[in-house]
Amino acid sequence: MTTLVWQDYVAIVIFVVFVLGVGLISSRRSKADLSGYFLASRSMNWLPVGASMFASNVGSSLFLGVAGSGAAGGVGVAAYELNAIYVLILLGWFFVPVYLSSGVYTMPEYLRQRFGGQRIRVYLAVLSLLLYVFTKISGDLFAGSLFIQEVVGESSSLVLYSSVLGILAMSGLFTIIGGLTAVMWTDFVQTILILIGAIVIMILSYIRIGGFENIMAKYPYAMPSKLVYDSQNRTCGQPTQYAFHLLRPATDPDYPWTGTIFGIAILGTWHWCTDQVIVQRTLTSRNIIHAKAGCILTSWLKILPIWLLVFPGMAARILFPDEVACVDPEECKRICGSPAGCSNLAFIKLVMNLLPVGLRGCILAVILAAIMSSLTSVFNSASTIFTIDIWATLRRSAWKKKTKRHVEIEQLIVGRMSVFVIVVVSILWIPIIQNFSNSQLYVYAQSITSFLVPPITAVFLLAVFWARTNEPGAFWGLMLGLVVGMTRFIMEFGYIIPPCGSGLPDPRPEFIKTIVGNFNFLNFSILLFFLTLCTSICVSYITPPIPERCLYRLTFQSLNSLEMREPIQKHGSHTEENASNTNGQPPEASSIETPAVPGLMARLCCMAAEAKKEAKIVAPETHEEHMARVRSFMTETPVQKRVVNISAVVVLLVCTFVYGFYG
Repeated sequence: MTTLVWQDYVAIVIFVVFVLGVGLISSRRSKADLSGYFLASRSMNWLPVGASMFASNVGSSLFLGVAGSGAAGGVGVAAYELNAIYVLILLGWFFVPVYLSSGVYTMPEYLRQRFGGQRIRVYLAVLSLLLYVFTKISGDLFAGSLFIQEVVGESSSLVLYSSVLGILAMSGLFTIIGGLTAVMWTDFVQTILILIGAIVIMILSYIRIGGFENIMAKYPYAMPSKLVYDSQNRTCGQPTQYAFHLLRPATDPDYPWTGTIFGIAILGTWHWCTDQVIVQRTLTSRNIIHAKAGCILTSWLKILPIWLLVFPGMAARILFPDEVACVDPEECKRICGSPAGCSNLAFIKLVMNLLPVGLRGCILAVILAAIMSSLTSVFNSASTIFTIDIWATLRRSAWKKKTKRHVEIEQLIVGRMSVFVIVVVSILWIPIIQNFSNSQLYVYAQSITSFLVPPITAVFLLAVFWARTNEPGAFWGLMLGLVVGMTRFIMEFGYIIPPCGSGLPDPRPEFIKTIVGNFNFLNFSILLFFLTLCTSICVSYITPPIPERCLYRLTFQSLNSLEMREPIQKHGSHTEENASNTNGQPPEASSIETPAVPGLMARLCCMAAEAKKEAKIVAPETHEEHMARVRSFMTETPVQKRVVNISAVVVLLVCTFVYGFYG
C-alpha cells in the first residue's frame, strides 16, 4: 500500500505548528472569567461563529462516514446535511433569541430556568456528557485512528495510541488554556483547510473517473470480483436502484422518505438547536445579526458535502470495487478488519491513490483538522455543562461562604480540569473502540442518538413555543421517552446480526425481527418524538401551569417582554432550592473570609495570576441593566435585517432545489 514520504511528514508538521500558533495566540485574547472562557466574552462576529459551527460538525467520522455511506448506498446520506439547513434557520430566527434573552450559558441551565427544579437539568447534563464521550469523541477517534493507520501503512497498537494521544493532547491544550475563544479561531482556520482539502479530492476523483456523468453510469454496476449471496440467493451489497434519489419509498431499509423528511429533521433539531456543542457557538455572537449570519454561513457550507464527500465516495466504489465494495466477510476482514464491509475506506483510498507526494500529507493534515475541530468543540462544551450544571449544583451550599470572585475562579479551574478528565476517559475508551467493527461503530453512534434524543427535541420545542408546558409534563415526557428508547436499544443491540453472505443464521427471535428489523430507526425516532410530545402535553394539562410572570423572555411569545421575571422556584415545587443560586452563577460577594485558591492547582490551570488578585465586590446585574444588554443584543437595523432575511430565503431555496433535483 502507498505510504507517506518525508514531504508528507513535513506538510503535517507545518500544519500542526501553524494551528498550535493560532490557538495559543487567540487564547491570549480570552478573558479569565466565565463569559470569556465559556462564551468568548460574547464578542464573536459571524465568520468564526459560522465556521466553528461547521467545523464542530465535521469530524473525521463525517469524512469517512459520509463518503463511506455514499459508497455503500448512494446520495441518501446527504439528507442529513441538507435537512440541517432548514434547522439552522430555525436556530437563528427562533431559538437563539430566546436563549440569549434568558442569559444562560448552557442548555440544561435554560431548562432549569424555564421549568424550575433540578431533575430535568441534571438529567440532560448527564445525558449530554455520556453522548459526547461515547458517541462523538469515540466516533471521531475511531475514524481518525483508522485513517492514520491506513495512511501510515501500519496497524500496530503503537501507531493507534500515538496518533490518538497526540490528537487528544493538542485538542485538549487549546481548550484548557484558551477556552472557547481559542477553540473558535482554530475552528475558523481549520474550516478553510477542510474545504480546500475536500475540494482537491473531489476534483481529482471526478477527473480520474472521467467526469460526473460516469458516476451515474457506472455506480449501479460497481461490484467486487468476489460475490456472495444471502439466504434468498440475492447478491449481497448490490447498489440500490434508488442510489441517486434522496426521497425513497417508505419501505426502503436505509432511507425511507418518512424518516428522511421527519426523522432526520427531529435528530437535526436536537443537534443544531438544543445541543450544547452547536448552540454554544451562537451564544458567543456579539448581537443577533451576527448569530443569524453565522447560521446562514453554516447553511451554505452544509450544501457542499453532497459534492465534496458523497459523490467522491461513490466514485471510490467505482475505482476500487474489490476493497470499498467488498461483500465476502472473510475478504472484508482481511482488507479492513471488519466482516460487515469496508465502505469506510472510500475516502482513504482516494487520498492514497489519487494524490501526489506531499499532497497526501496535506490531506492528512486536513483530517487532523477535522478531528481536532470536533474534539475541541466537544471538550469545551462538556466542560461548560459539567461546571455550570453539575458542579454548581453540588457546590451551592459551600459557595454561600465564598466571595463572587473566589467562586468564579473555582469554576474556571473546575472547567479546565474537567477537560483533562474527559481526555483521560477518552483514552481509556480506546480499547473498547478497537473491539467494534468499522461499520458497527458508525451505526451504533447514529442509532443511540435516535433512541435518546427525540424526547429532548420534543421538550425543547414545547419549552420555547408553548408556555403551558410545565416541569412535571417535561420530566415525565423525558422519562417515558428514555424507557421506550432504551427498550429499542436493548432489542437492537442485544443480538449480533451475522453479515450478509456468512451463511450463519440470524439469532434474533421472530418478534424482534418484526419490531426492529422492519422498523427503521429514523421512523422509530418519529414515534418516540410524538410519544414524548403527547405525554408532556397531557401531563402539563392536568397539573398546575407556571405563572406567566415567571416566563418572561423564556418563551418565544414573551421574547420582547420588558417585565421583571420572577424565579420560578417561588411558585412551584422543589422549593428547597429557593434560597440557593444554582444557575451556575456565583453568589453575591460576601464579607466572609475565604481561603485562597490552592497555588499548585491554580498554576496548573493557568489561573495563578487571577488567584492572586484581591476578590472584588461586584454588584449584581439589575433588571434595568439586564434589559439594556438584551435590547443591545437584539437590535437590528432595517438594512441588516433585510440582508439576513433575504440571505436565509436564498439558501433555503437553493437547498430545496437540490432536494427536488435529487428527489
